[in-house]
Amino acid sequence: MEIINNCPVCNSTQFKPHLEVEDYFLSHENFTLQKCNSCGFIFTNPRPFEKDLGQYYQSDEYISHSSSSVSLFDKLYFAIRNYTIRKKFKLINKYITSGKILDIGCATGEFLNYFNTKGWETQGIEPNEIARNSAIEKYGLAVHSEKELSKYKESYFDVISMWHVLEHVPDLNSRILQLKKIIANNGILIIAVPNIDSKDAGIYGKYWAALDVPRHLYHFNQSAIQKIFQKEGFEIIKTYPMKFDSFYISLISEKYKTGKSNYIKAIYNGLKSNFYGALHENNYSSIIYVLKLKNT
Repeated sequence: MEIINNCPVCNSTQFKPHLEVEDYFLSHENFTLQKCNSCGFIFTNPRPFEKDLGQYYQSDEYISHSSSSVSLFDKLYFAIRNYTIRKKFKLINKYITSGKILDIGCATGEFLNYFNTKGWETQGIEPNEIARNSAIEKYGLAVHSEKELSKYKESYFDVISMWHVLEHVPDLNSRILQLKKIIANNGILIIAVPNIDSKDAGIYGKYWAALDVPRHLYHFNQSAIQKIFQKEGFEIIKTYPMKFDSFYISLISEKYKTGKSNYIKAIYNGLKSNFYGALHENNYSSIIYVLKLKNT
C-alpha cells in the first residue's frame, strides 16, 4: 500500500483519521480516510499503489464502462445519462459554442459522440481498454490511453472536461499542471466531483456510495477544489448542481447500508439532499465546477 505523506492541497504533513470505510462494491477490503489538520482535505490513505488500482475496477457491474442495458436500474441509468448529456452540452454552450473538446475519462464515448454530432472537434482519454475500444468501434471517436495526455500541444483545447474523474487520479497536482498546459488561454475547464459536504454524505456516513474506496482517492468539498486549482492559476467562475446524483448515490448507499434498494427512502433522502444543497451554498451531492485561467 502507498502512504501519502503530504496533503495534495496544502502540503501539510499532519493528518488525523476521519473514517473507516469498506469497499462495498468489489473487494470488501477496509480503507482509512484521513483528514488534513491544516486545510481539512479528506483523502484515502494509505491506498493501493497506482499499478494495482486497475484490479479494483475489474467488474462487469462497473456501470460507467458498460454500454449495455440489462436491468431496470441499468435502463433508468442510461436514460438519465442521455438526458444529462444534452444538459451538459447546453451548459458548455453558455461559454463556448464550438471548437476543440477533450473529455478525460470518456468511458464508452456517449458524451463525446454527442459533441461530435454537433460539429465539435473531439478527443478522448480513457484508461480502461474495453471502454476505450468500445468508444472507437461504436462511434469512430479519437480516444487514447492515459499516457497520450502528455503529447497534446500547448493551449490546444477550448474545453476540457472531467466528469467524476478527478477523484480517481493518483497525482492531482501533476494532472492539474497538465490541464493548465493544454487548455487554451480563454478556454474552460469542467470538473464534476462528488461533494463530501452534501446532505446525503452526512446521512449515510461510511455507507455513502460516493466514497467508493479505493477507486476514489480524494473526497472533495468546494473549498478543496478552489484551493488546489487556485495554486495553478485557475479560478472557479460558476458552479452547477448534479441533482440526479443524490438519488443515484442514495439508492446505492441504501443497498450498502441495509442490503436492500429501499427506493422510497432513497428518493426521500435524495430530495432532502437537493433541498439542503439549494439552501447551503450549492452543497449538492455532486457539483460541476466551471474554471478558467485567471486574467484570461
